[in-house]
Amino acid sequence: MSAQTKRSPGVRSCVIVVENLPVPFDRRVWQEACALRDAGWRVSVICPATDKYPVRFERLEGIDVWRHPLPLEADGKFAFLVEYLAALFHEARLLVKVWRGAGFDVIHACNPPDLIFLLALPFKLLGKKFVFDHHDICPELYEAKFGKRGLFWNILSWCERATFRAADLVISANDTFRELAISRGGKRPEDVTTVYSVPTSTRMRRTEADPAVRDGCRLVVGYIGIIGGQDGVDHLVRAVAELARDPACEGVRTVVVGDGPALPGVRALAEELGVADRMVFTGYLSGDALLAAVSSFDVGVIPDPLNVYNDKISMNKVFEYAALGLPFAAYPLSETRRLASDAAVYAQGDQPEQLAAAVRTLIVDEALRRRTAERSAAVAAERFSWPREAAKLTAAYDRLVAPPALVAETAPAEAAA
Repeated sequence: MSAQTKRSPGVRSCVIVVENLPVPFDRRVWQEACALRDAGWRVSVICPATDKYPVRFERLEGIDVWRHPLPLEADGKFAFLVEYLAALFHEARLLVKVWRGAGFDVIHACNPPDLIFLLALPFKLLGKKFVFDHHDICPELYEAKFGKRGLFWNILSWCERATFRAADLVISANDTFRELAISRGGKRPEDVTTVYSVPTSTRMRRTEADPAVRDGCRLVVGYIGIIGGQDGVDHLVRAVAELARDPACEGVRTVVVGDGPALPGVRALAEELGVADRMVFTGYLSGDALLAAVSSFDVGVIPDPLNVYNDKISMNKVFEYAALGLPFAAYPLSETRRLASDAAVYAQGDQPEQLAAAVRTLIVDEALRRRTAERSAAVAAERFSWPREAAKLTAAYDRLVAPPALVAETAPAEAAA
């Protein structure tokens, strides 16, 4: 294990804590860390270790990355509790290690869960600032996952309110989240900044397509993302089964790029519905292999179903498909419609057969596919810019902890006053 280095005098420093994904796999967190580094901050990250990212400490591109073990991926309420408590223990010990080594002025906590404020409270007594990076709306996620509210929902709602109250600055993943931080979190509008998870042009761009992905098919319908219980890939499989009965959709292959705990289940569903020969599950891809695979798509799909959670979140797939200039089909989710506008075709309901009908329109209507692709690329160019989002992040940090030069310039004037 390499040792962290002490920060130079006068250099601002922050530590980012994320529990559910490792860095640099968590694209949003890694891009934020790099943006802060480029703005002159000394950045450390605390995150979980996985099979693909097992190294407990490494310095990546000038950023200290500390990883900790976690129990097996949680499935069920009490399993989640065990996972979160284990994560809190490791995050606490690593926060102390970073504080004693590189040091920090800011603790930047990424949810879920909304428990990391507990670790920040002692450091706030030492004058450190607490930033809450609002990735997920946990009460809605619980309700969507378990189909009810109840005791755990009330606990999650209390934790969310406590996190908002402890935060000196809230970074919202979209404007819907920003409205929630102000309305139910009680934050002042000037203390909440929206930073969308727009991919950089180097991480998501068109390249040479992979011939093996198309494999002679007429069209490729594609999905990219995590394959979890709430991500709707089962809806995509059922939609493919609907399309398989339509002669107009012959010669169409569906490619699913990604991995997650629900992958074995959706593979089994494809076998059960008799469409396994029409679908390819690539598993996790990265780098050139990922770009070549997604550059082979003709039509994208966002199958995340309509529920109280999905309706409010910004799907990374919107940004990614738009960056590729892809036409795509989706359920009529409020935040998806806000982001994509007319760059997508929306299902006329919340069932897989209605999603299939939306996908079908893009398959059979070449002119519509071309127009929607052009609009998708235009939306990306007009609205989705990571440098603009990064500038909002670093400006909010500057308001929280003034740059050393500004502090030096204002100190004599304050002393004279």
